[in-house]
Amino acid sequence: MEPMLDAVQAALGHGPVVALFSGGRDSTALLDLSVRAGARVEALHVNYGLRPEADAEEAHCARIAARLGVHLHVERPRRPEGNLQAWARDVRYAAAARREGLIAVGHTATDQVETILYRLASSPSRRALLGMKAREGRLVRPLLSFTREETAAYCAERGLPYVDDPSNDTDEYARGRVRRGLLEALRAVHPAADANVLRTAAILRDEAAVLDELVTGLLRPGGRSADVALLRAASPALARLAVQRLADGAAGSPAAGVARRTEEILALHEGALDVGRGLRARVSRGVLTFGETPPLPATVPAP
Repeated sequence: MEPMLDAVQAALGHGPVVALFSGGRDSTALLDLSVRAGARVEALHVNYGLRPEADAEEAHCARIAARLGVHLHVERPRRPEGNLQAWARDVRYAAAARREGLIAVGHTATDQVETILYRLASSPSRRALLGMKAREGRLVRPLLSFTREETAAYCAERGLPYVDDPSNDTDEYARGRVRRGLLEALRAVHPAADANVLRTAAILRDEAAVLDELVTGLLRPGGRSADVALLRAASPALARLAVQRLADGAAGSPAAGVARRTEEILALHEGALDVGRGLRARVSRGVLTFGETPPLPATVPAP
């Protein structure tokens, strides 16, 4: 298991780290490896209170953290209405962001395959095929090169008990349907399906880096605007990527679908176009920028 330890050491260094700790095999392996790697690590467990096992899992995490000599932070958020998975994700990352240092999560190569397949079905963009990054700002994924089977083997070798979330093995959520239906079907087609998906994503990430350099060359210094004449002269595919980059930068997150409006945007000579996602494209003196769509004016009441 030394390659796993080497990967964690390289990703975390010796600075402060908050490790998201659910008590499952992946996060348990990550927490133990972080301690062994010499990181100044603390653990964060979020008890969502959504399942009968939630309190028992919190107690389990407390025992493991104490055994490893790691301080455990526990969050118990109030359940809202709406998309539970999105809420749970936002809660744990927001709680981690309030603490110092890197945010380490136990995503594995198995998670990467499931993520790519899910995004391929649900997101019409090339990002779907690129998968998760090993590092995004403060967020690091040290175990992204290792499988779920390897983290389970690591826990067994180290004598570390872990909990299994029963909802992971049901079709209740989209991730479970990908895991139990789509991924199993692909493995039946070819036993190396997982490895082939990962290899394809790695190739595409390398090629995406080349495309990103070309896109940067189309943008003005600072990367927040572009000359419309230059975009019109570029290939349609490259112009779409440049427009999407500008929209993403203005939104502060991926503004999916804006690239489809590229032809309309580049047809502007002077003026603005609302492109969705709360964004407005504006062309002024031959320069394209994006900003927030201004609110509608207040209705004036009739006398």
